Amino acid sequence: MRSTTTLLALLAACAATCWAYAAGLHGGFLFDDWVNLDTLGATGPVDDWATFWRYITSGAADPTGRPLALLSFLVDANDWPADPAPFLRTNLVLHLVNGALLFALLRMLGTAISTTPSERTANAPALIAATAWLLHPLFVSTTLYVVQREAMLSALFVLLGLLAYGHGRLRFAQSPRAGVAWMLGGLAFGTLLALACKANGILLPLLAWVLEATLFGRDGDRRLRTFRIVFLVLPSVLLFAWLALHFARYAHAPLAARDWTIAQRLLTEPRVLVDYLQLLFVPRAMSNGLFNDAYAVSTGWLQPWTTLAAWCVVSALIAGAIALRRRAPAVSAAVLFFFAGHLIESSVLALELYYEHRNYLPAMLAFWPLARALCAWKRPAWQRGAVAIAVLAMLAATTHARATLWGQPDRLATTWVALNPASPRAQATAAMADMKRGRADLAERRLAEAVKAHPRDLQLLLNLVDARCQLGGVDRTLQRQVRDALRNGRMPHALVFGWIDNAMTASPCFSRQHAVLATWIDQAAANPAMQSPPRRQDIAALRGRLALSDGDAVEARHQYDLALSEWPTPQAAARNAADLATRGHLALAFGHLDHYETLRAKRIRPRGFDMPAMHDTVLERQHYWDTELQRLRARLVADMERAQ
Repeated sequence: MRSTTTLLALLAACAATCWAYAAGLHGGFLFDDWVNLDTLGATGPVDDWATFWRYITSGAADPTGRPLALLSFLVDANDWPADPAPFLRTNLVLHLVNGALLFALLRMLGTAISTTPSERTANAPALIAATAWLLHPLFVSTTLYVVQREAMLSALFVLLGLLAYGHGRLRFAQSPRAGVAWMLGGLAFGTLLALACKANGILLPLLAWVLEATLFGRDGDRRLRTFRIVFLVLPSVLLFAWLALHFARYAHAPLAARDWTIAQRLLTEPRVLVDYLQLLFVPRAMSNGLFNDAYAVSTGWLQPWTTLAAWCVVSALIAGAIALRRRAPAVSAAVLFFFAGHLIESSVLALELYYEHRNYLPAMLAFWPLARALCAWKRPAWQRGAVAIAVLAMLAATTHARATLWGQPDRLATTWVALNPASPRAQATAAMADMKRGRADLAERRLAEAVKAHPRDLQLLLNLVDARCQLGGVDRTLQRQVRDALRNGRMPHALVFGWIDNAMTASPCFSRQHAVLATWIDQAAANPAMQSPPRRQDIAALRGRLALSDGDAVEARHQYDLALSEWPTPQAAARNAADLATRGHLALAFGHLDHYETLRAKRIRPRGFDMPAMHDTVLERQHYWDTELQRLRARLVADMERAQ
């Protein structure tokens, strides 16, 4: 393929990708989008440097806070709530850019392993493989899931780092100094920028080592050997050692937010990886999507029996790839790249077991060996081209079908619950869609059946309470089930506290009868997961808001003061005082702020070099909370003067 033909073909691949994804651009925000993107408006619209620095340091995911990913969201909006359409369009553009960079990388790698570099051995396989990756339906759940821009940006910087490394590696023979500069720059800047988007950016040296060991061949130059040991092998060994130490420390420790241990997770993940491979090489229009909370955990080598089989498959693939790295370098590179790319998210960290978007980076080389085999097939060019076009057209059509579904959120919820009947999240989401359509009866039947299998799942139980409340009332049996789950079950505290807070004023069943809510708060307070100071603060604040709703402002002030004593933060003081002031209790609000001042010295600040500590420093240097509390005090004084 000539350069002009290649460029036109790449543009055609991008156009086909745009067509495949077009219907999905009408979708909306999903799940983690809501709890990550709301920082856009957490301290006001991001329209000056002060709010910019508060926003860009507000990330809580990973020690880095993923600031570059947060920065990218400002391209689409500077306040919250926002329109999802610009976010989805930007994600699609990033996907196209990553496809183009992948083509450039694969073409470079094809040149590296070819004894007689030519357009045919480099361009055509790279184009087919990159287009297959662009059009693969598995990546709809990355591209059309707004918050997964973090994974897309991390992949972008990993690709740029590998391109720079590969360029330097190929230049090394002619100019060692320039080659080392490109290699080192690619590794250093690529890793730092990728890490600023997502933690798996730290895998860049390991991924470069995979390419070095499989595709770039042996080089006897002492400087190159030293470079590999220092900048590829050593960082990779340190990463493996850290993961091993993490496993040794937490292997069998109970996890508050999970019903499995780290050891069980490690036992399970080979089954997950085999499932991922099946989805990659046997693509389909429908999949589990975001609902994988019902994925069966491996509790032994034969429980389920596929555990041992999956470990054998994964071990054989890795061992075979290492053994064949000289005779079949492209196959070896694709296999090792896939497993190395999953090292962070599919090993010993307490992340959820299964998510499709984790394949976005690891699968980038997956289709390259097949594309090379197709281009080397001893058949006329038109036959090879016809096979390639047919496969790519099938991928495009499958992606179009999946993206069309993602563009219809209500239908998406119904489809996912049909595919994941055992998933509590899927059932709860479908039930919320039912209630939104005015079909509380459907929601009630769905949730009642799901609760039989998951009697302590609070997401199911609280939605069932909502459904029965709409149908006339909540019976005592369900009240007892909720009490038991709050006391003994796993506690998704943000969900529970948000639900109770809303029920105090908005629920037709509880807004005027708070005795049941008070009992539920007491049960939540007894849950072992609620014994940390921040959670005890939440409990006391809920009791205060309940007392305020009952008209007992003095008790509300007492509970709010207790909340600050548990965990003195300016955020809590400002919110509690605003609650009191809104109900007309200005003197009590003023007294609550005075109580915070007596506890100010006890405030526990984030320490270390992570993003929460940096965010706290930014707020401190801007005197943000001092200013907000002074403004609140001034407003209270003005209101008190007007009242007099």
